Amino acid sequence: MQLNEESSTNRIGDSELILNPDGSVYHLALKPENIADDVLVVGDQGRVDEIAKYFDEIEFNVQNREFKTVTGIYRNKRFTVLSTGIGIDNIDIVLNELDAAVNIDLTKRVPKSEHRSLRIIRLGTSGALQENIPVGSLLVTDAVLGLDGLLNFYKCSSSPRELELEDAFIKHMKWSDKLARPYARFGSRDLTEKLVVGNTKGYTITAPGFYAPQGRNVRLGIWDPGFHDHLRSFDFKGEKITNFEMETSALYGLSKALGHKVCTVCTIIANRATKEFAEDYHPLVDRMITDVLNKLTH
Repeated sequence: MQLNEESSTNRIGDSELILNPDGSVYHLALKPENIADDVLVVGDQGRVDEIAKYFDEIEFNVQNREFKTVTGIYRNKRFTVLSTGIGIDNIDIVLNELDAAVNIDLTKRVPKSEHRSLRIIRLGTSGALQENIPVGSLLVTDAVLGLDGLLNFYKCSSSPRELELEDAFIKHMKWSDKLARPYARFGSRDLTEKLVVGNTKGYTITAPGFYAPQGRNVRLGIWDPGFHDHLRSFDFKGEKITNFEMETSALYGLSKALGHKVCTVCTIIANRATKEFAEDYHPLVDRMITDVLNKLTH
């Protein structure tokens, strides 16, 4: 759809899209020229440098709060690496500002007539739910179920297949109406097929917290003591729920709604069924980084 860039009715108000004095987007401090078409997002800002150390050339870097960005060249391909921090609330900031930077004229404050589609790949860590998923393996998220409720605030809808998955999950879990309605999203097929080679593919749960929302019982009780067992026994057309993490539902939902391609790859650093945890998981994460970089450049 062609948009009239000069139309004042399309202008986005100053309080709706906040910009810095240099014209960059507020939290990320980025302008469109700073962002490559391939964006790797990580939770930990320290992991940005772990990826950037492989670059042949660094052309840009900036940090504001937990949002650290490096753009550079790896094997003649341009990449941006960006830290999001933990949780779906940060993903809400990152995805909206990334899209604004590339698809809104930040001077005129109107949508651009030509849409730019990014490829956004999350490199994260995760805990497996099924006994047969070993610690140290790489898991590519085919579909995600978000327990966070974020996408329910946006004017976007689930596909028939996603609605079918949502309804089956709600019925199986006997989902409480005190909790946000879960939503389902599938990743981009071409990215999933490229990155899953040699790795595991699965269905991911995105939780809105690290403790009770992921079934951890420390001092306060949790709403469903059988939460993990119910998750493990869920079956959707032969597919099982494989792992927990805290960002992918918002990443998939917002990316797809805004017209970007998206995929998550996680290093499994714990198995919640066997109680196993990789105390030194940094070499495992490094293997994930090189695996993803090499697949994206071939």
